[in-house]
Amino acid sequence: MNRIKEKWRNLEKKTGTQNRFCSFFYCDFLRGSKHYRYNEKAKKNRLNLKTGSTEEFRKLGMEEAFFQVLAKTDHEKRGRLYAIYFLENSLFPQDNEKELFEKWSEKEEWKSFEKICTALWNDIRYFPVPESPKHPQYQVSFVDSWMGERTYGGKRGHEGCDLMASKDIPGLYPVVSMTDGVVSARGWLEKGGYRIGITAPSGAYFYYAHLDSYGSYQEGDEVKAGDIIGFMGNTGYGPEGTKGMFATHLHLGIYLYPDGEETSYNPYWILRLAGEKKLSCSF
Repeated sequence: MNRIKEKWRNLEKKTGTQNRFCSFFYCDFLRGSKHYRYNEKAKKNRLNLKTGSTEEFRKLGMEEAFFQVLAKTDHEKRGRLYAIYFLENSLFPQDNEKELFEKWSEKEEWKSFEKICTALWNDIRYFPVPESPKHPQYQVSFVDSWMGERTYGGKRGHEGCDLMASKDIPGLYPVVSMTDGVVSARGWLEKGGYRIGITAPSGAYFYYAHLDSYGSYQEGDEVKAGDIIGFMGNTGYGPEGTKGMFATHLHLGIYLYPDGEETSYNPYWILRLAGEKKLSCSF
């Protein structure tokens, strides 16, 4: 930078006031350099031991253009690519992924952050509700409702996404595991009704709630991605067996424990990604 300054001073001495344009350009160059250094410093400050549990990260937001890139990326590479995307705020980090990985991996906080991203993205295989070739009108829809206000049991944030059935018929729609894993929980919860929780290989906990009934899996059993774990229902919001307090749907929650506490992450874009690979099932 000092060499550049010296060259510009010599140029100004030779050209005098005739080269004001160059002077203005030089000032813009310096401002741009300072802005670049500030941005790089700000980026580095985004990565710390708490990054993976901040609300900004837990939203798992992205631009549509990057989603298209992520959807075409091999599943074992998605977590790292998303980690770089979040830290760089770059639409296409895959263009220089190797260099960016080398830059970030020098920080000691990188491993724990990459582990979180890997757990969220790499184990996903299937959308949780299959399609019916026999009845194509049996569809499900969902929107980004993560942390929307809920009032049952007190005011709280909605820790998941609801997949709403086009046909409000409990027990009709099968629910499959999005990942391989182990059944960590099974049974009734007042807010979740009949629910099943599956811990995926990389550590994320997938919570499927408001089921009408279960598949054959018990707590402790291993499941494979695509296995039927239950059927969509409308259970919950009361003592065990309560039904019909709302329309038939599947509530999907995704949790990790980055600070030793259960932490919710937005399933919306993960569901969008899984929607690229739906199973077919006769129902």
